Amino acid sequence: MRPVLAAWLVLSLLAEMGAEELCGAPPATPSHSIPAPQLSAEERLSPHMPESLRCDACHAIAFQIEEQLRKAEGKVGRKALSESDYVEVLERSCMRGWESYGVQELDGEKRLAGPGLPRQEPMTVTVTGGPWPGRMSKMCHSYVGERGEAQIYEAHRLGSAALRELLCHGEKGACASGKAAGPHPPKVLQNEL
Repeated sequence: MRPVLAAWLVLSLLAEMGAEELCGAPPATPSHSIPAPQLSAEERLSPHMPESLRCDACHAIAFQIEEQLRKAEGKVGRKALSESDYVEVLERSCMRGWESYGVQELDGEKRLAGPGLPRQEPMTVTVTGGPWPGRMSKMCHSYVGERGEAQIYEAHRLGSAALRELLCHGEKGACASGKAAGPHPPKVLQNEL
C-alpha cells in the first residue's frame, strides 16, 4: 500500500508543478512537408491513361494478370488451366484490383505507383482512386482484346518476363524503345516543314 501511496503523491506533485517545468519540454520532432503531385488537366480528367504513365501501367497490369493466373493455378491444383478457366481469370483480373494504384512524383517525374511497380518511395504522396482504377481496367481489357487470352496465358506459362515482353515491350508495346524514354519532342506540323 505504501509504494502505491508514494507513487500517487509523486504523480500529484508533478501534475501540480507541471511536468514540463520539472522534466523540460519534450524534444521537438522534425516535421516534413511532402507535397502531392501536381496533375495536369489530362492526368486529372482524361478517361485514358496519360502517355507518360502507360509503361508503368503496363507493368502493373502484367503483374496483376500474373498474380491472378498463379492463384487460379494453385486453387485447381494443376499446372495448366483450361481455356474457360484462364479466360474467366483474365476477365476478372481486368475488372477489379486497381484501387491501390495511383500516381506519385519522384525526382520531379510523375510515376504510377502500386503493387508490382518499382521505385516507390515511402515518403511521397500517392494520389489513388479517382480516374486511375478505371484507366487501369480499360488498358487491361485492351491488352486482352488485342493479344488474346490464349497468347497471354501462353506467355504467362513461359514466365513473368515473357508476359511483360508480350504486353509491354513488343513493337507496339507501351514500353517500346523510344516510348518510355521520357517526354516526346513536339511534333512538327505539316505546314512547318
